[in-house]
Amino acid sequence: MTGVDVRVAAAGAVPAASSRGFGAFVARARAAGTLVVQPRMGMADPLRMRDGLRATRDAEAATVGTITLDSYTRTGDLEAARRALAEGVGLNGYPIATHPVDTTRAVLRGVADARFPVQVRHGSAMPEHIVRALLAVGLDATEGGPVSYCLPYSRTPLREAVAAWQRSCELLASTREYGAEPHLETFGGCLMGQLCPPSLLIAVSVLEALFFRQHGLTSVSLSYAQQADPRQDEEALTVLGKLAGELLPDVDHHVVLYAYMGVFPRSPGGARLLLQDAARLAVRAGAARLIVKTTAEAHRIPTVGENVRALETAAAAAADERSRPALNAAGTAPHDAGTGTGTGTGTGTGTGTGTGIEAEARALIGAVLELDADVGRALVRAFAAGYLDVPYCLHPDNAGRARTSLAPDGRLLWSSVGSMPIAGLADDGPRPPILGSAGLISALSHVQRTYDDRAADPAALDQPAVDLHEVDPPAAAAAHGAAPGAPRPSEPPPTKPTKPLKPTPRRELGPTT
Repeated sequence: MTGVDVRVAAAGAVPAASSRGFGAFVARARAAGTLVVQPRMGMADPLRMRDGLRATRDAEAATVGTITLDSYTRTGDLEAARRALAEGVGLNGYPIATHPVDTTRAVLRGVADARFPVQVRHGSAMPEHIVRALLAVGLDATEGGPVSYCLPYSRTPLREAVAAWQRSCELLASTREYGAEPHLETFGGCLMGQLCPPSLLIAVSVLEALFFRQHGLTSVSLSYAQQADPRQDEEALTVLGKLAGELLPDVDHHVVLYAYMGVFPRSPGGARLLLQDAARLAVRAGAARLIVKTTAEAHRIPTVGENVRALETAAAAAADERSRPALNAAGTAPHDAGTGTGTGTGTGTGTGTGTGIEAEARALIGAVLELDADVGRALVRAFAAGYLDVPYCLHPDNAGRARTSLAPDGRLLWSSVGSMPIAGLADDGPRPPILGSAGLISALSHVQRTYDDRAADPAALDQPAVDLHEVDPPAAAAAHGAAPGAPRPSEPPPTKPTKPLKPTPRRELGPTT
């Protein structure tokens, strides 16, 4: 099974873009050449939550707001959330389904609007109660997915999560009848946070976006988490934008990059350097939005002030990157990795493409879509067959045969692909050995050590890990382990020809089973 010749009908035309909503705000910022930056932020106290939103809005950056929910609300234990509020017990987020609707509306009043949209972030495998609560207070942007908020974070059977997410998508989509343009972001590009090779992150991100579209959403974003090698990440983001352009031509969409989600540098300087590199990567690869992290990540929950500083640090690094000439043959501005408004313009090539990420991602997506016309059923069957397999994920519905390794330069490589249909697509030579416990711990702390070491060197401050603008191409290739005489970054090596994936049509379907 090649998984690349998907027999589906072509999709319709791009819908008229709404001037309102989360997606429209990001589209306007992108058109103005500005990276949107966003914090993770959630406080149980309504006054503190309002102050946090206002501080985010007033930061020296193009920002959107976040209301991150508490763990009780994420798991549906609303009685525990009520007891915690009544007894004054601290919560690790905002209990949107427990606070009275009028209370949350007061939090948002005069703060959230078309110039400052707010997204609810939650982490729930069964999010219907959350979607109902956010719609009740006038919000219509959230995130997650039937795979990405099930396998890593819960023991919920995948089949049940798919059914719950279908109902949740349809709830969100129903608001379009009243002039809203609800927005849903897939968390699929952030599976396990780290040690998951880019092709699988891309595949799950695209498949979840197709699931959202199939169940009525016309404004979506596709996620990808920064990993340990900027060249591999830039290639991955370019491929993600390209596939989104092909498969979601009738949907307003953009790519969102997450600052590194693994073990964060312990030093403030190392954390700041890592965030700056994330912002620079977002600009180079055409991502429209960046989820930031702060200098406090390795130690505690950050304050509002630390979040604001992170937003402004990322915005300044993005502006600096945008002002520099891109490393390509024409010497033009950074490319757009297909993160437009559903026009199918995902043709950015970037530097250092062609290591097999696109071929693997296409094979994974195609293999899943061939299993069933319903994307949800296809996802369930794909995990049952091992066509999708998340490394180091212990969920009962995950095959658990895939393993990865981290190359010395930070590239993520497959040690074992299990039953996934990607064997031999990336010509990287012999597979690295499967990591033992010591090797796994070392890999998990690779980024932390690298950036803390950089921060200890004054000459490295405010410089990207690999400066793709100022190093000469042969030196850049050598820095990333390329063999002597290998193609330069501006001359991508040839890849195996692939047939384009076709977009799936939106269908009116009954419950997913």
